[in-house]
Amino acid sequence: MAHTRNSIVINASYEKVFDMSNDISRWKEFFKEYTGSDVLEQKGNKIVFKLTHENGNSWESYRLLFKEEKFAYACRLNPMAPFEFMKIIWLYREVEGGTEMTWIQDFKMAPGAKFTDEQAEKAINNHSQENLKTFKEIIEKE
Repeated sequence: MAHTRNSIVINASYEKVFDMSNDISRWKEFFKEYTGSDVLEQKGNKIVFKLTHENGNSWESYRLLFKEEKFAYACRLNPMAPFEFMKIIWLYREVEGGTEMTWIQDFKMAPGAKFTDEQAEKAINNHSQENLKTFKEIIEKE
């Protein structure tokens, strides 16, 4: 199993960071590799959504928002490939200077996937660090 953990401090209130970072309809703005981010269903604290990557691949995931507890949990649904599983937790913590946002991903690549767990872990760490900087820039500007 592979594991990543990346954090950034955003100079904004927790409320603003949580709300903006969980606005799935804006993810194509926050994540440069997504060309589509569509909410399919929202019921209570659960959001089912579809993401489309710049390479044309799409997948569905769900996200559970726990605003009072300062975290969100997500899981990839369909198709799972190239992963055997993908679980994601976003943690939020109020700190001096704003809100620390931490992304934790636990996953395993499917048998026969193009990349190993280690290769995917390295790529996801690099992308996460870039994407966190984009979140910071956009949220701090608004």
